[in-house]
Amino acid sequence: MSHHPTARARCLGALTVAAALAVSMLLGLAGPQPAGAASSAFCDGGGYTVLGQSGTFAGTVPAPSGTFVVQGRYTRFEVVPATFAVENQTFTGAPNPGDMTGGQPRVVYASKVPDHRGLTLTSPISLQLSGSGLVISRTGPGLSMKLQASDCAQGGVFQIEPSRADGTRTRIVHTLGPDVFYYDNPNFRARLGDFVGSGCTDPQTGPAGQFCVRVTPRVNIGSDLAPRLVLRDSPQVATRIRQAECGPDFTNDLGLTETRDHCGGMSIWDVASGGRMGMVTGEDATEVANPSSACTQNCQARDRVRGRLEVLGSPDVVPAGSRLTPRFSTDGLNAPLTP
Repeated sequence: MSHHPTARARCLGALTVAAALAVSMLLGLAGPQPAGAASSAFCDGGGYTVLGQSGTFAGTVPAPSGTFVVQGRYTRFEVVPATFAVENQTFTGAPNPGDMTGGQPRVVYASKVPDHRGLTLTSPISLQLSGSGLVISRTGPGLSMKLQASDCAQGGVFQIEPSRADGTRTRIVHTLGPDVFYYDNPNFRARLGDFVGSGCTDPQTGPAGQFCVRVTPRVNIGSDLAPRLVLRDSPQVATRIRQAECGPDFTNDLGLTETRDHCGGMSIWDVASGGRMGMVTGEDATEVANPSSACTQNCQARDRVRGRLEVLGSPDVVPAGSRLTPRFSTDGLNAPLTP
């Protein structure tokens, strides 16, 4: 079993600390900042070009009529202006000590599509660039959407944040790229129920705390074509919609919501207004940590863990029995919206 050397970028795929602080100082931004940072080497030379802007920029730009590209050195993705749906989210494979794709481009998410139920984004696009960091947002009547990204080879590199005037949730459907898949991480299965972390005094009794966390099942994303690649959907105030047609239903007493009725190539999420749907990679995706706080306004980053939590890693080859199947299902798409 391999342990992937990676980042400790916190706060659900938000910007790395350096990028976030740079953007914050430049723009006077309010809101949460991540509590840890990816290795600076993972972001060396990173930075985005988008809508004709690069380097350091803070302002508004006209929204194009069609999909536009957010191009970085290590990551790239496309954005649909009217909805802020994300398409073809890719690790480029550019040379970096944190590269997880073997030097080859790899589409990890074919799409992340929000259902705004008739609402549309109509304003100019607000764009903030600094270092490896990006914040891009747009509003419309009763709706706003924000994307944050950091152009790094791994770590907490992306999050999407919807907000609605009616306070209801936004359904977002994730569809994976053709060469990646969801799986039930066998490294976590082997340790179910154990307490791990520097704060533990006993693996059976803990006690549970910030630095002593009980192991529950973990759904990760991997690829046979890129054995080092490991990702995870990282929700904050977001609920996954179960798809009963997808199985098998792994039976255990811990963490059923993580793996139950989960398809192999897609997932469905209801994200609270002001909540976040993040994407974490590498070590962040296999760290045994407590769930994120249920926060939608004026959120504060949680305390730094400073290497005190345990990383269980992921297998070099994912066993067939750990891969979630079938790959897709329409079941759950029309389920009632989560309150």
